[in-house]
Amino acid sequence: MLGCKEIKINLNDKIINIETGKIARQSAGSIVVSCEGTVVLVTVNSSKEPREGIDFFPLMVDYEEKFYAAGKIPGGFFKREGRPSKNAILTSRLIDRPLRPLFPDGYKNDVQVIATVLSYDQKNLPDMLAMIGASTALWISDIPFQGPIGAVRMGLVENEFIVNPGPQELENTELSLIIAGTKDSIIMMEGEAKEVSEEIILKAIGIAQEAIKTIIEGQEKLADILEKPNLKEEKQYSETAELASNLLNKINNFYEKEIKEAICINEKKKREDLLEDIFNQIVEKLSTEEDNLPLLKSVYDDTCKEAIRNLIIEEKIRVDGRKLDEIRPISCETGVLPRVHGSALFTRGQTQSLVVTTLGTIKDRQFIDTLEEESSERFYLHYNFPPFSVGEVRPRRGQSRREIGHGSLAEMALKALIPSEEEFPYTIRIVSEILESNGSSSMASVCGGSLSLFDAGVPIKRPIAGIAMGLVKKDEKVEILTDILGIEDHYGDMDFKAAGSSLGITAIQMDLKIAGIPKNTLSDILARSKEARLYILEKMNKVLSKSREKLSDYAPKISVINVDPTKIGMVIGPSGKNIKKIIEISGASIDIKDDGEIFIASPDEKSLNQAKKMIEDMVREAKVGETYEGKVTRTTNFGAFVEIFPGKEGLVHISKLSRKRIGRVEDVVRVNDNILVKCIGIDNQGRIDLRKIEEEENNIVNNDAERKNERYD
Repeated sequence: MLGCKEIKINLNDKIINIETGKIARQSAGSIVVSCEGTVVLVTVNSSKEPREGIDFFPLMVDYEEKFYAAGKIPGGFFKREGRPSKNAILTSRLIDRPLRPLFPDGYKNDVQVIATVLSYDQKNLPDMLAMIGASTALWISDIPFQGPIGAVRMGLVENEFIVNPGPQELENTELSLIIAGTKDSIIMMEGEAKEVSEEIILKAIGIAQEAIKTIIEGQEKLADILEKPNLKEEKQYSETAELASNLLNKINNFYEKEIKEAICINEKKKREDLLEDIFNQIVEKLSTEEDNLPLLKSVYDDTCKEAIRNLIIEEKIRVDGRKLDEIRPISCETGVLPRVHGSALFTRGQTQSLVVTTLGTIKDRQFIDTLEEESSERFYLHYNFPPFSVGEVRPRRGQSRREIGHGSLAEMALKALIPSEEEFPYTIRIVSEILESNGSSSMASVCGGSLSLFDAGVPIKRPIAGIAMGLVKKDEKVEILTDILGIEDHYGDMDFKAAGSSLGITAIQMDLKIAGIPKNTLSDILARSKEARLYILEKMNKVLSKSREKLSDYAPKISVINVDPTKIGMVIGPSGKNIKKIIEISGASIDIKDDGEIFIASPDEKSLNQAKKMIEDMVREAKVGETYEGKVTRTTNFGAFVEIFPGKEGLVHISKLSRKRIGRVEDVVRVNDNILVKCIGIDNQGRIDLRKIEEEENNIVNNDAERKNERYD
């Protein structure tokens, strides 16, 4: 098509095709990114004028999964895509976070990025293509984006690093780490691992950096083809700063000392209240007709930011008086709620998380319907951030994207050490209720979640802890902060979270507000985070260092039976007759898998064992030489049929009913009699021959058993 331009990028022996000018041409930037059978359309647009009265950059990112992309029709009554899935929300956040730092300060125009998955081949994941497409679309547009960036996912299979592994490779990977950055620095990363070392993370970053460089060179090549080689210079954005500069000087002259004193108040609410009072004084004194309130607030925020950063860089002082590598006081409690299956209260400074573990059956699994095949999760974590945790008032209308993202990070951190279904056949749900928040509530959820799992008796191998790190960079000076406060996150340059056990990292996340940091700084951050993580684990281990041996009395009792898959029909019975009978008699709930796994769940052991025995008897096979107590179901002139298991009969021939000669079967047994029989043969057709055990023979057997028990006693 006329005007269509494209470039190709070779990455991990796969070709990524980036094309523009063919579709969605009314957008400020429109890119189609494809790799084999996966195709993603990314469009970007911005408003002509800045939004009035705001103090933030209004960037909106939406990642949209179209079910037709995978040849599927959505479920539900309306048969169309509904609200975004958890995966779509998390991918939207992944796209947003590395882009946001690369817009100029003070830019308030609405910018919207929409990534639409048009085709998915089940082999090449669309999320990385969407991130590449978003950068490219912004880069070739007139929007003042100071990119471009690249993004890759790093996998580790059998000690070999893989760039952009597919779904099958991810099933066996030790590491799944998404990394985004510029040619020479990292801006964002997020992922999960199976207790890998900090050294492996650094190696993955090094390999990713080379791949990112290749991706960025491809975007720059496309700009050359479009005859836009000097985009970065053309996209310089500035607003008239004279008024802001004058206000800044006035605030510093009149209120610098008061601001510095307020910032150094340890208690969060008192500090925020005093800073608000100072701002109100500034508004009353400095506000004029030319000054608008958002500008004054922005300048005041810059003043506070500069004061905090100077304290850290020049004086090595933090707002609460801690050393740069000092962790706030930690307290841990377990078993704090009487009726739940497991609970823990984790408090670090003014951040507090109440974490509750609930154990369920196979029916309680979380079912997921995405572009990939329908799946289910037997472990999931939900994170709630109510407004009272930060002393605010706001309506509660479901989970925000932030809550979903924080919950996902905590879930990744704990998932690595959750026991397999064979070891622990329960569905596990964790809920983290944030009761107080002043920095790193997601990592508090990890620590509390680990203790809560222990309290519930879930046999996780080792405890897991998490820590949030910060960074302040001014010119060439860099300071790393351990266990950051909310205000240090707000005014600092980095939010870095790392969670794991004593053996290695299980989850990691980094967001920057500057245009990247070098690899050697990342190495220092990882080393400091490890020290902090081990310190927190030591505190947690003093309270509870391993799983309780006994599950809560309120937790369901679950047992798993494996039967021959060919006998599943026998257990279910015609129209479910047999399984319904077992459930009715025992009171247990039963779930059957096609592979022969039968999950039995019950509130008490008696009901569980009754259901288990009924199923085992139903599928049990008779063996020659074994003795059974059976029930006479019918008699004939040649013998009696005896049910030894439910639905399983054998024949006691008339000659085997007694050692004496008898005339009629009914002289020895009648229908519904319970008798003791022994299996003496099974023919080729599975027919069972039985012999009735005489009373004196039964006494001999019982006496032998008693003498055997006496020897053991």
